[in-house]
Amino acid sequence: MTAMAASNGVDIALVGGGLANGLIAWRLAEMRPDLEVRIFEAGPAVGGNHTWSFHEGDLTSPEHRWLAPFVTYAWPDNEVRFPNRAKRLGTGYRSVSSEEFRLLLEGRLGSRIHCGVPARALTPTSVTLDDGTSVSAAAVIDGRGHAPSPHMRLGFQKFLGQEIETAASHGVVRPVIMDATVPQADGYRFVYLLPLSATRLLIEDTYYADGAELDRDRLAASIADYVAAHGWQVAEILREEEGILPIAIDGDIEAFWDDKSGVAASGLAAGLFHPTTGYSLPDAVKLADRLAALPDHSAATLHAETRAHSVGAWKARGFFRMLNRLLYFAGDASERYRILEHFYRLDAPLVARFYAARLKTRDKLRILTGKPPVPFGNAIRVLARHRLTGDLA
Repeated sequence: MTAMAASNGVDIALVGGGLANGLIAWRLAEMRPDLEVRIFEAGPAVGGNHTWSFHEGDLTSPEHRWLAPFVTYAWPDNEVRFPNRAKRLGTGYRSVSSEEFRLLLEGRLGSRIHCGVPARALTPTSVTLDDGTSVSAAAVIDGRGHAPSPHMRLGFQKFLGQEIETAASHGVVRPVIMDATVPQADGYRFVYLLPLSATRLLIEDTYYADGAELDRDRLAASIADYVAAHGWQVAEILREEEGILPIAIDGDIEAFWDDKSGVAASGLAAGLFHPTTGYSLPDAVKLADRLAALPDHSAATLHAETRAHSVGAWKARGFFRMLNRLLYFAGDASERYRILEHFYRLDAPLVARFYAARLKTRDKLRILTGKPPVPFGNAIRVLARHRLTGDLA
């Protein structure tokens, strides 16, 4: 797909061909094939180079059904490992590869995908590309990912991943969501493992860090050390991926949206991600469903709907931001793992509700009870010092 010379008669211009806009385009093609929907992606292909994952309980049965073509890998359970606790969680885990994502979108949308066309400016009804081309549309949705905002205070989950082919079976039978038995550095560190086949393994060296700097050479060396410690022989490094995901500390969500000047937004550009885990696929699925079901897809309606969806999610997730403040500020950075280790003492259904951001009041009370993993006085000072937004109930 290449840049287009001109565009007229576009109903919805999706700027950015990542996960959120891609799922919106797919769902609109299913439910509103009468609409002319186009994707404008700055990179060489939609989807980039990613692996998006989610827990089975994050989605409803209807959401699972329509997303099913995108699911590249599925496992019946997963596990976590900490210095003083290991736990197997009997809940399903799913992953979507950007390669499968791209093939599906290209198969359905074809020439309506335009790649290599960075956008210079957006209005609610127009896109100006870097080459000066102006695209008019009944509505524009900005899905270009996270951008710094003075109205958001964030930590960062940053990682380097390598997909390797091992010379013999690696022996990992289920996803390891967090292996925090590794030496702690640059905040809370863990290794994430996805067994893609008996001899193919995705290994991500991951950090909950204060800054967004990513030292690829250091992380690659850490992965090599982890591989050596497990006795794996690498036949080939098939690909690499990296990411810097936002972790929500605090913010003013209304001011965040005021700065968008009436332009609808999706995904990380809309602040739609799990505040603590950084996962964004469940929010992307729910927004795609919400927008596809609308009877009206005008610029004003899409802006109002994406803003309402984002603001509602933000206000409902204040409890997670409180936990993040404890994670980042209540103890020494090298001891951050203790908060997650303490959390995983809880039963699997509660953990599943945590992943899905659907905690009940009694869940929140259980999370906060027991022997505190950080000094009580530190926790009180942190919560008093940092303004709390959102509903804790």
